[in-house]
Amino acid sequence: MTPAFLLALLMQAAQPPVPGWNCDEPVVQQEMNWCAAQDFAAADAELDAQWTITASLMKARDAGMTTDFGPLNPETPSEDAAARKAYTGHFQTLLEAQRAWLAYRDAQCRLEGYAFLGGSAQPMILSGCLATLTRQRTQELRDLAETLG
Repeated sequence: MTPAFLLALLMQAAQPPVPGWNCDEPVVQQEMNWCAAQDFAAADAELDAQWTITASLMKARDAGMTTDFGPLNPETPSEDAAARKAYTGHFQTLLEAQRAWLAYRDAQCRLEGYAFLGGSAQPMILSGCLATLTRQRTQELRDLAETLG
């Protein structure tokens, strides 16, 4: 299953495709798969919301850092410039980390899904992994916002 196809499946409306499906007590595998996809979609929405908050805080931190050093010291302007550069990469570093994390999450969950390759439970395993790792990352972003924000 390609990531694009998986994403298309996950982005379907939240209405169950079969009347009577209930994620509180799923019965058939397709229902379990659909419920797991809905759980991942909810976790992804939480991540997106936290990303917006954390990214904004890192951008604000970068903007504030450029003025916290005051004017360049005429005796050591290159050292001052290097110090400013070292402390104004909060957002870029966060973005780099997020991109690396997304690649890790997707590959890790694909790998976990391979244990069920071709089976009807594979989509549920994949979505469950994606939801779990996404919630962990959301908490990491929340912690980062509290620490550096």
